[in-house]
Amino acid sequence: MAKYIIMAEEGERELLSKAREQLGLDLPDAEVIFTGVGAINIIRSLQSLDRDAELYNIGYAGSANFDIGTWVEVSEVRLNHPNVTYPEPELKIPNLQSPLSNCRRAICYTNTDFVLASDYKDCVFDMELAFIAALGFTRLHSLKYVSDNLSLHTYHELTHGVE
Repeated sequence: MAKYIIMAEEGERELLSKAREQLGLDLPDAEVIFTGVGAINIIRSLQSLDRDAELYNIGYAGSANFDIGTWVEVSEVRLNHPNVTYPEPELKIPNLQSPLSNCRRAICYTNTDFVLASDYKDCVFDMELAFIAALGFTRLHSLKYVSDNLSLHTYHELTHGVE
């Protein structure tokens, strides 16, 4: 069975060694796919993959509550449009076969823009996972590394070395 590591940008590649060192996650036979950010890029990059392939979405996420450097295993993902009153779809993410040590579990809210403020507790924010999950992969896992506490400046410092 094919295994893929799904990441938004080349700059997230360093997370593979962090996940190996800090979580014991080792996927030597998995192909890495960089999708680009956003729904259209994800659909274009992943539409031809077998829906039974094993996918590991590994990437950066923001959080109002988790410390920078915290690993989060996502249990559920939701689209997040803060100015709507209707309920957003909720998609369950299967847990890894053996729980990873040093890894919290949380809901991930996928947004189309960088989140700068939120009242949501014990969650992370990204820009990809809900779109990956919506494609119907049956063996999807997601690990997020908290890069910022809803600060675009902090995110750029950590991920791009910008001061």
